[in-house]
Amino acid sequence: MKLSGVELRRIRMPLVAPFRTSFGTQTVRETLLLRVESADGEGWGECVAMSDPLYSPEYVDGCADVLRRFLVPALTRRDRLDATLVAPALAPFKGHLMAKAALEMAVLDAELRERGVPFARELGAVHERVPCGVSVGIMDSVPELLDAVAGYLDAGYARIKLKIEPGWDVAPVRAVRERFGDDVLLQVDANTAYTLADARHLARLDPFDLLLIEQPLPEDDIRGHAELARQVRTPICLDESITSARSAADAIALGATSVVNVKPGRVGGYLEARRIHDVCVAHGVPVWCGGMLETGLGRAANVALAALPGFTLPGDTSASDRYYRTDITAPFTLADGHLAVPTGPGLGVEPLADALAEVTVDTEWVAA
Repeated sequence: MKLSGVELRRIRMPLVAPFRTSFGTQTVRETLLLRVESADGEGWGECVAMSDPLYSPEYVDGCADVLRRFLVPALTRRDRLDATLVAPALAPFKGHLMAKAALEMAVLDAELRERGVPFARELGAVHERVPCGVSVGIMDSVPELLDAVAGYLDAGYARIKLKIEPGWDVAPVRAVRERFGDDVLLQVDANTAYTLADARHLARLDPFDLLLIEQPLPEDDIRGHAELARQVRTPICLDESITSARSAADAIALGATSVVNVKPGRVGGYLEARRIHDVCVAHGVPVWCGGMLETGLGRAANVALAALPGFTLPGDTSASDRYYRTDITAPFTLADGHLAVPTGPGLGVEPLADALAEVTVDTEWVAA
């Protein structure tokens, strides 16, 4: 295909409830969507960068700028383009993995729509539905947390993930175990909030039989994670530290991780996410699909990825109503703790015109 241009669309969607992590509290999700056009059709992509550079160095305004000035022109200059050529074409521009991932996703969606191939089939999915976990933010009190967890378990979620930070870790985990028992699949996510000096404290989580501790230390502290893994029994899972298949292979070789959270936007796209999956499978390391409060567009792609054989743990591919009262696509609805993998061409979902218009705050056309 040859791109005729790319639409950058900013949307603003209120969350059903504040979502607090060690990075801060979100009440609104501001997202950058991409729509690529060619002579044969269109495709959609979603950039997972946040409004501020707190989770990663990328942020919405920065992504829009680098897409407008560098990334989109690098693709629209090409006479022939498919999704496998996106990463090589963008490689001269350092970093900006979330922006690159959104552009690759849109090109892949357009290509697969033209070929009549579902996202899941192209990636190598083997399941028709995937088990879903839910991420529970930091609360003002333990009783509030317990009420939230009870609601998610009643809804059928297969796994509970608790966000933690210093001062909110052992007590809430203990309370959830005491209230709901040992049969609940439970894990915690620190979002880089600790240091290796906290190893003894983090070891206090060992008695609670957690699936994993996700990203306890800063993303660049691979050696620290390897040392922490020797001091605690709970498996260490890396998230922010994993930016490519190579970084995953290195972390596994160093003993810094025994579980990997794959977030396509964080690693440059779904094709690199599949490579990370393949590396982990080759080393016997389980993977699961993380979430970034995606709309139905990004959720559709994540569910397709989570249907690959190596995704053996429930991911953060929760239902649409976990975060949004109204999604911009037909909502993803939980059934027996699972979400169905879309089967239509490309992403298998389309933005709903009225819903999309209601949350759109700005659009910009970047022509070839």
